Amino acid sequence: MAAARRVPRRPLRTRTAKHPRYTVDASVFVNAFNPHEDGHTESLALLAAIQERSDPIIVPTLLLPEIVSAVARASDDSVGALRYADATAALPHLTVVALSSAMARQAAELAADHRLRGADAVYVAIARRYGTTLVSRDEEQRSRAAAVVTCQTPEQALGSRVAPKRTPR
Repeated sequence: MAAARRVPRRPLRTRTAKHPRYTVDASVFVNAFNPHEDGHTESLALLAAIQERSDPIIVPTLLLPEIVSAVARASDDSVGALRYADATAALPHLTVVALSSAMARQAAELAADHRLRGADAVYVAIARRYGTTLVSRDEEQRSRAAAVVTCQTPEQALGSRVAPKRTPR
């Protein structure tokens, strides 16, 4: 898999940013991969639109094993699943952020405070840290994270270019 790119430690200013920035949950990438799932067309269209507009996507390293796991289990094709994860990691506007111990602690606090599942809390911590909009197919993740970050479905993200909430550090 491709090496993770370094990400600035301070959140970029989203209000003056040229492009909206996103943290896209694995549920969207997996949904875009599987044409038999409801919402596939919209998830695929969102990822294409983000790439076409050169909008940055900032995701945790956790995205890659989540993609491989879901795709391999659904397709029974481990080689294809790894290829899809590699292709995702190589997207030109995708930045993969390593889960540091500090970020893990922040995710743990978010999980405790908002009753998020562990992996969901990691995505929320990344979105909060980098001031991005969290895009997810997971209703529970979106509803519980909404107090912390701007959350959208792929359909909502396709229809808007809303600036994400800024939270103090």
